[in-house]
Amino acid sequence: MEKYLYLSLIPESLIASQLPPEEFGNYYAVGTRKRSRGQAIFFEVEPGFPSEGISWDVMEQRTVPHPDGRLKRSVYLSVYRVLERVPLEALKKLYLVTDDGRVLGLDKAEYLQDATRSLHLYQEFCPMTPRVVSNLAPQEFCKQITNPANSISVPKIVFCELALEKLARDPEATEIGDLPYRNIGHLRDCLRELLTKTDKTTKQVDRALSGEVLYRTVKNGFFVGDGEDMLYYPLPPREQLEREYYEWWRSALTTFID
Repeated sequence: MEKYLYLSLIPESLIASQLPPEEFGNYYAVGTRKRSRGQAIFFEVEPGFPSEGISWDVMEQRTVPHPDGRLKRSVYLSVYRVLERVPLEALKKLYLVTDDGRVLGLDKAEYLQDATRSLHLYQEFCPMTPRVVSNLAPQEFCKQITNPANSISVPKIVFCELALEKLARDPEATEIGDLPYRNIGHLRDCLRELLTKTDKTTKQVDRALSGEVLYRTVKNGFFVGDGEDMLYYPLPPREQLEREYYEWWRSALTTFID
């Protein structure tokens, strides 16, 4: 019987399961009795990598069917400082799950940086969860936040870039489409500060992830990296989501931001 390994980002945890990714995502979001619901974001992970504090014997011994034949849905292997112990090369697909259990899998791809300089809005997921604006492109942002020479750093980081529309170049812009962020005035202030303080590269907008992720605000995709390498998981363009992943996309559109 096949066993799977998942790295959940909300909350951070390493979970073994006999459920394949789509079934696990549905179970993790809504449970077995459909009485609770919540988004999930997780990587499938190649097991067996060397790491202190993770027991592969526990995975083998406990990830077995129940006496009545039901598959084992989850075995928690670690819930503390998990991301930093999982090597980037062990990360497989990234899965985005809506609060009603619709699952979309994202493959890795090469990230081609836009040569145009602009401001960025990043949502961090693990191991920290603030939302920040920055004048650094994703690769530069990733390197800065994982650089141990800085006063504040983390070994690895997972984040996505959120849409800013015209605010990315002009914090005073009035035609900003349907950006759903709850405090546009505060967001504008943060962007202005980046433009006026030349020694500042990032500014915190929100201290922590509040509510759920509004997937339609993701500008391009999700990033995970350390001080040397970065992986990129692009979100398909809206036209492709509507055409090929309609059920997931329709569910994603019904999620409201806090």
